Amino acid sequence: MNRNNRPPESLYLHVPFCRSVCAYCDFTHTVYRRENAGRWLDALTEEIRMRKIDPALKTVYIGGGTPTCLEHSQLERLLELLDPYVSGVQEYTAEINPETLDEEKAALLKAHGVNRASIGFQSHDPGLLRLMGRKHSAEDVRSCMDLLRDHGIRNISLDLMYSLPGQTMEILQESVRTALSFEPDHLSLYSLTIEENTVFGRKGYAPLDEETEADMYEWICRYLAEQGFEQYEISNFAREGKKSQHNLAYWHYDDFYGISCGASGKENGIRYDITKNLKEYLEEPGRRETVTELSERDQMMETLMMGLRLKEGISLDVFRERFGITFSEAYGEAEQSLTAKGLIECRDGSLRCTPRGYAILNSVLVEFLD
Repeated sequence: MNRNNRPPESLYLHVPFCRSVCAYCDFTHTVYRRENAGRWLDALTEEIRMRKIDPALKTVYIGGGTPTCLEHSQLERLLELLDPYVSGVQEYTAEINPETLDEEKAALLKAHGVNRASIGFQSHDPGLLRLMGRKHSAEDVRSCMDLLRDHGIRNISLDLMYSLPGQTMEILQESVRTALSFEPDHLSLYSLTIEENTVFGRKGYAPLDEETEADMYEWICRYLAEQGFEQYEISNFAREGKKSQHNLAYWHYDDFYGISCGASGKENGIRYDITKNLKEYLEEPGRRETVTELSERDQMMETLMMGLRLKEGISLDVFRERFGITFSEAYGEAEQSLTAKGLIECRDGSLRCTPRGYAILNSVLVEFLD
């Protein structure tokens, strides 16, 4: 059975509100207003009612924006909307800003089955946090984690950034060490990308030079391995048994539901983006801004682009099941060329990049495109 004909087992719900705007953020968001959030919940209720969501989900991820910027009663209403779909969920994640979590909200998340949190740590450095528009300190993150653990949410991931303007290797290293001292289960480390419609973009900021960024990334990979974290994806590192199951669904190129203003989804070879315009969403809940019907060749290439980000690579059996042909039949010439160059390898039923190939993944993908 073609895997793409199965109902999605993952759901992403986007909360398009923040209490304040981070300078680097390009995700759909607007400054929180109580009335707008109430109207959004009305529209979200209507969208969920209209959508055919299979209740046999394995992962749910509430992102944003800032889910915890909602008032307690609004967050409760949001979680109640998802209650019918989460009884069998294995991993239920909520993104959390330490500025907007309190004891009442932590208890509410736990009561509705949330069992994993993703927190924006970003940096330990007060100057960089101010530059990014973050209003918390590293100690606030520690307190947030303690609060979650006190309420039984112990699977916690921290996001950090590198290649920030003015960031030195020493500042990065201290940030990573500080984050590790809080004993997270998972770390995501992202290099700064400047988008023109962000505060950084409008102010003309730029990431650090490529050599410094590469040195930072090399140190991150080496140091986290020494500390017992497995790098399982280009930007993601986990303790044993703590890989993000929801994000693995993306990298395995599985289908997933996208719900709410600013969300994206993929179902049965159709990729869609729900409108990023809150006014349009309130007028027409679930309105799709773009809908792309992916050809089989498109889906093969996107499977490659996502799957080779993983250290484990792409399952050759799953590729054959999904597309009805072997990987070699689809990409034999590029496969032979890249194997001969020592950039990819087949091992244990998977096609993956070698360490050399992983370091230049974009170049590897270009050869498959050609």
